Amino acid sequence: MRFSSLLSPTAAEFASIIQLWSIITSLILPTQAVNFDPVPSPNLDLSQLGRVALAGDFESISLYTDQRQNENGFNTNGSQSLLSQMPNGAFASLASSDASIQTMCPFVLKDGTLAGVVVGGNFTSLGGIEAQGVAMFDSQSAKVIPLPGLSGQVSALLCDRDTNTVYVGGDFRGANSRNAIAWVGMTGWANLPFAGFNGPVTSIAKAPDGNVIFGGSFDGLGNTTTPSRKDQQVINLSSANITAGSSTSTVGFSEPSNIVCKRSGRDGSGNSWLLADDRPGFWRADTGFGYQPTKLRIWNTHQDKRGTKTFRFTALPIEGIMNFTYIDPATGQIASCDARCPLSDDPKEEYRDFRFVNTIGMNGFQIDISDWYGKGGGLNGVELYQDDIYAYALDDFNEPDCANTTLKSTSTVTGSWTVRPSGQSTSKYLSANLDGPSISSGSASVVFKPDIKQSGNYSVTIYTPGCLQDNACSNRGIANITATFASGTRSSPPLQTEIFQTNNFDKYDQIYYGYVDANSDSFRPTVTLAPSSGQRSNLNIVAHRVRFQLISSTGGLNGLFEFNPNQATINTNFSSSIVDQAGMDLNSGATITSLLVESGTTYVAGNFSSSGFENIFSISDGNVTSLPNGGLNAQVISMFSYGDLVFVGGNFTNSSKAGPAGLNHVAAYSIPKKTWQPLGAGVNGRVNTIVPLSVNLTQNRPETCITINGDFDQILATESNKSISVQGFAIWVPSHNNWLQNLKVQIMSISGQLTTATNVTKGPALLAGTISSQGMALSDVVALSTSGPLGINSLPVRIEPRQLQKSSQRKRAVSGQNVTGAVTGYFYEAGERNVTIVGGHFTATATNGSLINNLVFINGSKSDEVTGVGSGLDADSVFLTLTVQSDTLFAGGTISGTINGAQVNGLILYDLLKANYVATQPPSFSGKDVAVNAIAPRPKTGEVYVGGNFESAGSLSCPSVCIFQTSASQWIRPGAGLGGSVAALAWSGEDTLIVGGNLTVDNNATSMASYDAKLQRWSALAGAASTVPGPVTALSPANSDASQFWVAGKSTNGSAFLMKYDGSTWHNVGDTLGKQTTIRGLQILMLSKAHGSSDLIGKDQTLLLTGQLALPNFGNASAALFNGTTFSPFITSTTTGNSPGSLSQLFSQKKNFFKAGGGHMAVGLVILISLIIALFLTAVMVGIGFFAERYRRRREGYSQAPSMNIYDKNSNVSRVPPEELFGTLRQRHGPGQAPLI
Repeated sequence: MRFSSLLSPTAAEFASIIQLWSIITSLILPTQAVNFDPVPSPNLDLSQLGRVALAGDFESISLYTDQRQNENGFNTNGSQSLLSQMPNGAFASLASSDASIQTMCPFVLKDGTLAGVVVGGNFTSLGGIEAQGVAMFDSQSAKVIPLPGLSGQVSALLCDRDTNTVYVGGDFRGANSRNAIAWVGMTGWANLPFAGFNGPVTSIAKAPDGNVIFGGSFDGLGNTTTPSRKDQQVINLSSANITAGSSTSTVGFSEPSNIVCKRSGRDGSGNSWLLADDRPGFWRADTGFGYQPTKLRIWNTHQDKRGTKTFRFTALPIEGIMNFTYIDPATGQIASCDARCPLSDDPKEEYRDFRFVNTIGMNGFQIDISDWYGKGGGLNGVELYQDDIYAYALDDFNEPDCANTTLKSTSTVTGSWTVRPSGQSTSKYLSANLDGPSISSGSASVVFKPDIKQSGNYSVTIYTPGCLQDNACSNRGIANITATFASGTRSSPPLQTEIFQTNNFDKYDQIYYGYVDANSDSFRPTVTLAPSSGQRSNLNIVAHRVRFQLISSTGGLNGLFEFNPNQATINTNFSSSIVDQAGMDLNSGATITSLLVESGTTYVAGNFSSSGFENIFSISDGNVTSLPNGGLNAQVISMFSYGDLVFVGGNFTNSSKAGPAGLNHVAAYSIPKKTWQPLGAGVNGRVNTIVPLSVNLTQNRPETCITINGDFDQILATESNKSISVQGFAIWVPSHNNWLQNLKVQIMSISGQLTTATNVTKGPALLAGTISSQGMALSDVVALSTSGPLGINSLPVRIEPRQLQKSSQRKRAVSGQNVTGAVTGYFYEAGERNVTIVGGHFTATATNGSLINNLVFINGSKSDEVTGVGSGLDADSVFLTLTVQSDTLFAGGTISGTINGAQVNGLILYDLLKANYVATQPPSFSGKDVAVNAIAPRPKTGEVYVGGNFESAGSLSCPSVCIFQTSASQWIRPGAGLGGSVAALAWSGEDTLIVGGNLTVDNNATSMASYDAKLQRWSALAGAASTVPGPVTALSPANSDASQFWVAGKSTNGSAFLMKYDGSTWHNVGDTLGKQTTIRGLQILMLSKAHGSSDLIGKDQTLLLTGQLALPNFGNASAALFNGTTFSPFITSTTTGNSPGSLSQLFSQKKNFFKAGGGHMAVGLVILISLIIALFLTAVMVGIGFFAERYRRRREGYSQAPSMNIYDKNSNVSRVPPEELFGTLRQRHGPGQAPLI
């Protein structure tokens, strides 16, 4: 009979369906693909700008092309995600968990339909849905479907299409099974015939003959586990809330708490509790914690010949009536009861024990008395016991003082802890909120001391309350666990591990499986919980309880078990199975961590040894075979097969016997060659998982690579490759037989770790882990394509970010620019030269192999030769602004050093023709925190305006803005009245300079000012002081003559602002950007396709914002586009520190940011053109009038007058003396007549 038939009635004797799935049809998926939503093209037109580049602080960068794309780093708090790769190679998070995801498999039914992807791990929620360790993921809708019924951790899955079954293994409880169970068809959970195992299962595989192989840390089947000492721990009722109904009014007998912690059996006042005469009643205990009792002990009262005859026990809060077994004293046989359990009135029966038929969790119970002896019922004592041993952080829940034990369970605390209500947890717990930069394990701690009465093998589990119930998820962190379990010959170094406490719902973690000594006068086991060191401030940690579960078995297994689904009963003669026998031949306590079936061979790996091999072997054709060189010399944790290779990872550093070099923590076994092959020289730490990943090494040609994930920070060097620093993640490329980091290809930037992966029918692979990828692995400066499809390209230089020394960090008052990475750039092309200049705070490698600090030249005219400025500048200098005037580079920033024997501060001049410093540098700036933030040459002059944070230039008092006259090589002060710190400069026409920053004009504070270069006069820009809410850090013209402009900065309340000045009025975009926003650059760009109308930006324009941006309804971005109404993500980036990257500015070869005719002309030019047009129109009108008059005269008969011949035109002309001409003016003909002429 096949296992799938266990659901039939004939199989009811050994398997039971423990849960039905109510919505079956919802799992049948019509298609299997994760959908990605591409974003519309930004329609940028960069064709008129020539070459375009972006400078910033990033290690990976990508255009925003898909709606799932973001700038989030990978999680470091223990939570993980289901992932899928987007078309651009970046990763999209499909559903996040609150803890680890350890295994997945696609559940394909017999008819070929995909029911879903089964996901297992140590999580309590997935995709925001409560799911204890296992869930189904709908790969079409990206919805999570919980599979309730298990409690614990799922570590292994096998989806078996032949039997419509999912085999599930781990460290959990479910119905009558432990650590192994099955999900069958579309029906639900089913117990396996053997009820699981007595230890965790870590791997499941299907053997070539169809049997199912389980591997883990177990030595018996689940239904053979029987602790030799049961009911070891007394449940504390002394701290419970005790109530009763229908109590007697007799003084001394009415108090229900009289019978708690009473073992003497003596009746009397203060010892017994009685009901009122002839009335039924109840006795109830509500505890502040949960438990699973195995035995109830009741002392009946005999006061005044009264007593309880029958009762029932109701578990709370489920309100279920419990079934019991007990020994009938009359027959000596086992009897059972439920609603009417009997008690004796014989005083010789001291007490009666009732064993629970079912182990049920509860946090309270009620005893209802239905019949009685004499005048009424009553009790003389009540006690509950449980098999498992618990130690609670809240000492009130530990064993009571009356437990009759010398070393009862207890706990001690240090630090400041508060008691939190149980909420959704099984009990109250302790919580500590820790502040300060020096959080360590000494900040707070809880020491758990269990009551271990019997030495043996135990599973030790620590419980963690969920964070949703106390709204602490954002502050939860990592707890450090140290423990000591044995002494004497069994002693070992204290256990030390970490657990993540970010779970949304209650969870438990197994921290130990092995031998534990019983309590004695000289030793007792302890478990200490404390915060891990080095975590952030405002940290929350919690402490709940620790469970010690005794594992005692004579099952005869040793980490391996082969199950035949076709057999209805389990054959306990394990020697008949070659797999079981192989396990029994290993050393006692063997742990199997990984099983792999490939080409008819089963590979078994873990932590074990045998007479012929260690830690790995194979089974095929009924034979157990060692792998080459006796296996590997330490634990193997993970295996994965690809092609004819089996990749293995773990703690090993070589084969067990002499073998090939380079097998450090990772290796490959060649199936056809039967040899070990190194992966380079390996890595320098433990490998935990090996997961395949599709990587696009060449354009549109992805190939399968092998990711190595674990606790290492270096890929080891070989003869042909240097060592490479990594963060627990490396990629092996089988086709190149090399690490991806060693290949000379432009690659995706990937950081984090992967834990598992699975293929999904008709869709991309589904991965799990904590991964961040923002596109290409490019650092700090990139080029934007200006023709064809928009794209990001590398520049021929590798820049590594530098960290500022604390002793030499320099504050910048208003600029908000990066102090690491690339900050600014310039394209220099005079005289057919082609040099890209990049400045900031970084280290790069020159073409000759030397190191370059902070300023780099990429000479395209010399085969992209990379050079620097040479020695003289301090290494902690930061370049913040660049410009070129007459082949001289002006480079400003927080710069210091000595050039040609002279001190420089804030500014240097560099001769680009000679590729050397200008011989005589300008006198240096002085003042507090000197910084040059902006440089702007005045058009059509030799004057270079320099703005920043300084007081004087040389001996010249010249605060905030100073003019360098290139013709005279001297500083000139531009007028008087300006003070403060300047962040940005821009020319409006040839004579007006616009200045932004944290300024004063004539001692009045403002953020914007203007300078009239003709009148040499400073003015505060109208309305800026009252309207602009803070210092300006970025400035960009909004039209071609800069009569309008955009500004950005930080408001006094810390939020970012963005405003436009239209020449007369300020317009505020509003508080739409998140408080974390820092805008570092602004630039108007043209569009190839118009957007909707806006009063702020023309239809054919968009505003580019660069910096660290928190966009509404999106999150972090490094660049965004603003169309006047909405912000759209444009570029995302990340840094090596697992945090969002940033962009400083865009710089371009040409400055044609506005199309011809697209802006406003200068007023003088408009008047001149108008005058020319008027003169032209006047001339045209005169001409028309002249020809019209001639036409009229000809039409009316006018003819030309006859001409005269004048031989001597001067012959009839004689001079008349003035006195003769005007002499008669005084003569009159008579009175009143006019003078004669």
